[in-house]
Amino acid sequence: MRIANKETRQRLDVLHRNHYKWLFSCAFKVSKCKVTTEDLIQELYIYLAERNDEKLYYADSFNLQYCRSFLLSRFYNLAKIENRRNPLSDDYEKEETPYDLEWDLKLQHSYGKVINELNSMKREKGWSAAMLAEMYFFSDMTFENLAKEINISKSTAFLNVRKVKEKLKERLENPFKDENK
Repeated sequence: MRIANKETRQRLDVLHRNHYKWLFSCAFKVSKCKVTTEDLIQELYIYLAERNDEKLYYADSFNLQYCRSFLLSRFYNLAKIENRRNPLSDDYEKEETPYDLEWDLKLQHSYGKVINELNSMKREKGWSAAMLAEMYFFSDMTFENLAKEINISKSTAFLNVRKVKEKLKERLENPFKDENK
């Protein structure tokens, strides 16, 4: 930890006396909590004192926009850290549901039907739409990535995939329509 020199101490004093209310309002806009706001401002003062960097000076104080962005980024980082802490769920008290083999077999059978129908669409008129839909359905590509790979517009990719989805809905019956799973 470096100790602030005389110049930095004077600038911190000016920053606190002249700009504390402004810093407080900037931090309070995002945190909505006085205690958190005061903590953020204290962290700013400590950071500036330890940093002891002339590049942060402006006029007789510090660069206020730098101070503002420091407060905002510290708050957002604090919020990210707090969001990572997930409380334990009460799932351990719930009964486990048994594995549904029948449902899984029905899913595999439906998947096979979709694959077969796509293969038959590839042999018909409009086969290119079936190829695009297959690339989209069975990969983790977005429409944007698909369009870039094929060198077509995103809207063309979307319209072709939608056309294939509609044909599949017409030709195949959804076996899961009535289930609540």
